[in-house]
Amino acid sequence: MKYTLLVFSATIFFFGCKRNPNKADAIFVVAFGSCNMPQEPNPFWDDILNENPNVWIWGGDIVYADTDNMERLRAIYAMQDSVQGYAQLKSKVPIIGTWDDHDFGVNDGGEEFMVKSESQQVFLDFMGVPKNSPRRSRKGVYAVHNYETAKGKVKVLVLDTRYFRSALVKDTVSKKRYSPNLDTEATVLGAEQWKWLEDELRHSDADFNLILSSIQFLSGEHGFETWGNFPKEVEKLEKLIVDSKAKGVMILSGDRHISEFSRKSVSGLLYPLMDFTSSGLTHSYSSFSGEPNSFRVGEVVSRTSYGTIAINLETKEVHFKIMGEEGTVLQELKQAY
Repeated sequence: MKYTLLVFSATIFFFGCKRNPNKADAIFVVAFGSCNMPQEPNPFWDDILNENPNVWIWGGDIVYADTDNMERLRAIYAMQDSVQGYAQLKSKVPIIGTWDDHDFGVNDGGEEFMVKSESQQVFLDFMGVPKNSPRRSRKGVYAVHNYETAKGKVKVLVLDTRYFRSALVKDTVSKKRYSPNLDTEATVLGAEQWKWLEDELRHSDADFNLILSSIQFLSGEHGFETWGNFPKEVEKLEKLIVDSKAKGVMILSGDRHISEFSRKSVSGLLYPLMDFTSSGLTHSYSSFSGEPNSFRVGEVVSRTSYGTIAINLETKEVHFKIMGEEGTVLQELKQAY
């Protein structure tokens, strides 16, 4: 399939135009990011609003709370809501998203976290989910969001990679933090969420299906948190994407305090599978010196940034961009579907 990589280019508009406010044009714009502290300067909200996105997606670590005290968690979320630029974005753009470990409540945490159900309710409060929503009584924060314009449909499948995730296996041999969990029962999503995801993909009539995972999917060699720590789950999701015949599937991820593009040719899939990692809204891995990723396209961006995805529903082309302040394009990639 055709793709073009452009590194450290000048600022440009998506396909020569910005989104029409009435959403009737061919370009659907997604902005997303992760790893954010309301206590630190939040420099990007005005820039994100200038991108005129159809939706803002939190990729996890919305705040850094690391607590089982729900009042403290609620207070830190309130700090984020009080950030002027974010409040302005929130008043004009739909906000969706997931959590990761630090807003879930415990570093690298999973199904063992004792107050995860309480933390879920605080998260849903922050996201403005109505008290009578079915999401309030369902375990996990996964959700589907459908968007339709005159030119086509976009589906966003928000995963929860925390609530059900099995234990990580400490690496005692190498310098990596974790090694693969080969237990046949080990899971990232849990049985109920897997069934939900399968149903959503198999019955999707969307032109593009965006899967939001707080942790990276394709980059699995670095030894930190990644789907690669659960190789059977990686195989399961790749097989589901192929078997579902869903169109335009791509993965959005965060967590790592770096941003990068990963791309893999999956047997049976008619287009490359993209994993766009956008991580580090307020703090980044500035001392990054390299790590393996056999699926990486371009270079790692280790400065604070956010991501945009401009989907052309007419031409079926997608423009991925890693963005800095004041509209600076740090790296970009175009992919035809």
